[in-house]
Amino acid sequence: MGDNVGWGIVGYGWVARDYMAPGIRAAGHRLVAVCDPGEGSRRAAEAEGARAYADLAALIADPEVEAVYVATPNHLHREAVEVLAAAGKAVLCEKPMAAQLADAEAMADAVRRHRIFYGTAFDQRHHPGHRAMRALIEAGRLGTVTAVRIVYACWLDRAWTSVAGLDNWRIDPSQAGGGALMDLAPHGIDLVDFLAGESLATITALTQARAQDYAVDDGALLIGRTGSGVLANLHVAYNCPDALPRRRLEVVGTGGMLAAVDTMGQVAGGSLAFTDGASGRSEPVAFDTQASPFLEQVRAFGSALRRPEERAAYSVERDLHTMRLVAAAYASERGAAAPGR
Repeated sequence: MGDNVGWGIVGYGWVARDYMAPGIRAAGHRLVAVCDPGEGSRRAAEAEGARAYADLAALIADPEVEAVYVATPNHLHREAVEVLAAAGKAVLCEKPMAAQLADAEAMADAVRRHRIFYGTAFDQRHHPGHRAMRALIEAGRLGTVTAVRIVYACWLDRAWTSVAGLDNWRIDPSQAGGGALMDLAPHGIDLVDFLAGESLATITALTQARAQDYAVDDGALLIGRTGSGVLANLHVAYNCPDALPRRRLEVVGTGGMLAAVDTMGQVAGGSLAFTDGASGRSEPVAFDTQASPFLEQVRAFGSALRRPEERAAYSVERDLHTMRLVAAAYASERGAAAPGR
């Protein structure tokens, strides 16, 4: 059978349809079945050769479904993951883990109890440019890493709903659990762990609701520090026009700096450069600009599914810590006590 994994998808919205499903096919895997309550989503799945179900029990009963990608609105993650875990399915769940920390804690408990293979879909770990950055950092090219700086922004207003023809649940606090911070910051927090080799230990944030007319934050600044002292700052936003420079990732060290432009996001490409700390000379760093992070994520998850020795790269405890950091960031803005690790 090799790495030809049979996938199911729960929640067939634009991310699943436009990025995950093509990634499954490009990786040589099979999209077996989709579960979605929407008739239009089920028709779209059937048009692509997948079986379509209106309820999760039917998808679980499909004997060809080995791994399931959960891409529902955030507040529905817990129910899906708990049911899939009880059924013994491997699960790749979209970030953030849940709309509320308590739900993420319950999901982690289900994963532990049923001993399933679980991963949160931090696809940015799998972008070839970010993998190239990590390899150079591990090789010592930057010397002692001192800081990670991230800008990850976009424009998301109410008009997005009508343009995309979908429910814009990301601006509904009951479904999303928050706004730009909840949606975009988890990628940056996870990338700090991936690139620096350690998680943030402390975090604080300031949010804004300045440009968009909805009930969640449309921008946030976050600062944090790892246990060894690496500083991180993240600017995430739903209020940055898409025509502006809005996606940049920098890692700074005593020996130089790596700067990636337009690598963060769902698509392949972008650019990466290394600037030497002694001479100031900058040079491009080559990486695979054709493979999307979704494609690479499918390949990695499928390989680990077939080879348990590779599953050490996945950790529900690490993902839960990231969710706790998101909750702590919101709590710091409210002046509340931040939850511990």
